[in-house]
Amino acid sequence: MDFELGEEEQAVRDLTAQVLDDMSSHERLKALAADGDHVDRKAWAALASTGVVGASVPEAHGGLGLGFLATAIALEEVGRRASPVPLLTTAVMAAVPIAAFGTEAQREAWLPAIADGTVLACAALAEDGAAPAEPSTAARPLSGTASAGVGGARAGPASTARAAAGGGADRSGGGFVLDGTKVLVAGGLDADVALVPARMDDGGVGVFLVPADAEGLERLPVEVTTGRPEARFELSGVRVGADALLGGGASDGTEIVRFIERHTNVGLCMMMAGAARASIEMAADYTKQRHQFDRPIATFQAVTQRAGDSYIDAEAVGLTAYQAAWRLSAGLPADREIAIAKYWACEGGYRVVHAAVHVHGGVGVDRDYPLHRHFLAARHIELTLGHAEEQLADLGRQIAAP
Repeated sequence: MDFELGEEEQAVRDLTAQVLDDMSSHERLKALAADGDHVDRKAWAALASTGVVGASVPEAHGGLGLGFLATAIALEEVGRRASPVPLLTTAVMAAVPIAAFGTEAQREAWLPAIADGTVLACAALAEDGAAPAEPSTAARPLSGTASAGVGGARAGPASTARAAAGGGADRSGGGFVLDGTKVLVAGGLDADVALVPARMDDGGVGVFLVPADAEGLERLPVEVTTGRPEARFELSGVRVGADALLGGGASDGTEIVRFIERHTNVGLCMMMAGAARASIEMAADYTKQRHQFDRPIATFQAVTQRAGDSYIDAEAVGLTAYQAAWRLSAGLPADREIAIAKYWACEGGYRVVHAAVHVHGGVGVDRDYPLHRHFLAARHIELTLGHAEEQLADLGRQIAAP
C-alpha cells in the first residue's frame, strides 16, 4: 500500500506549516491570549492567501478543489501548533457542507468569501439536554458535554423554523422564523454566518444559513477548557429568507447534520494527531536537556519507556485519523473508521499529552511554557469527541449490527 501524500496535499501541508511557524510562535500566541483575541487574524489571512483555507472549496468558487483530505492535513498542522485559526469551524463545518449540499446561488454567495478569508463561519449543532439520536452512527453530536446534542430522543433539534407570513408549507415565499437555543458553538462568537439546524413545520429538519447580524440572534460567550470561549446562541424570532435553507430543501437536514458531524469529528482527530506529535517533540527536547545525577533524564529507563509508549499512541492517533479522512474524502463508507479514529484520539491522545506533562515535571504545568496549550487543546478535543469507552461501545454496535 502507498501511504505517501500526493504533491498537492504535501504542498498544503508545507504551506500550512510555513505560515504557522512564522505566525504562531509561542510569543505571539501569548500576546494574543493576553489581548483576549479568539482568532489570529494575521495567520488566517496568510493561510487564505496561500489557498489553504479554500483547499477543499471547488475551483469554480475560488478554492483549490482538492477535497476534504487536503483540509484535514492542514488541520493536523494547526493542532501541532495550537494555533487559534478557525479552519475547523469555517472550512469543515461550513464550507464543506455548503459545497456538498448548497444551491448554486448559496455556493456563489458564501464559498468565495470563505476561501479568501473574509468570511468566518460555524455550525450550531448542539442543544441542551439532548443525547445522540442514533448511537450506532459514528457521528456523535458535537458538544463538550454528554448531555448536549442535536436531537436526542426527539430524533431532531428542538429549535424550530416556522414558515413566515406568506411562506406556506412549500418552504418558499416569505421565508422562515427561527426560535431556539444552541449551545457550545465553536467559533460562534467570531463567525459571520452560522449553519443552524431546526425542526420544520412539516416535521422535517432544515439547516439554515443565518447571518451573525440577524435580528433576534443573541450570541453569549461560554468559557471552555481551552480558554477560547465558545458561544451560546439564543434565537428569538430570527427571520431569514427562503434562500437561507441549505440546498433549498432538496436534501434531508438530518443527513446534512450527520455529514457535518462526521467530517468535524475527523477534523478533531487530525488536530489531536498534531497535538500529540508536538507534545512528543517537546518532551524529547526537554528530556535531552534536563539532567539529573549528571545524566540527561532521556537516558533513564522509565523515561524512555514512557516516550516509546507515547510514540506508539501518537502513531495510532495519526494513522487512524488519516484513514478516516481519506475514506471520507473518497466518498467511501467510514463510520467504523471514524469510531476507531475517535477511540485513539480520546485514549491515545490523552495518554500522550499526560505523559509529556509528566516527564516535564513542574515545567509541564507552567503556562509560560507552550506545552500547556497542547494539553488543554487535547483535553477539549477528547471531551468534545466523547470518552474512549463511548467509542468502543459505538464500534461494537456497528460490528454487531446485521
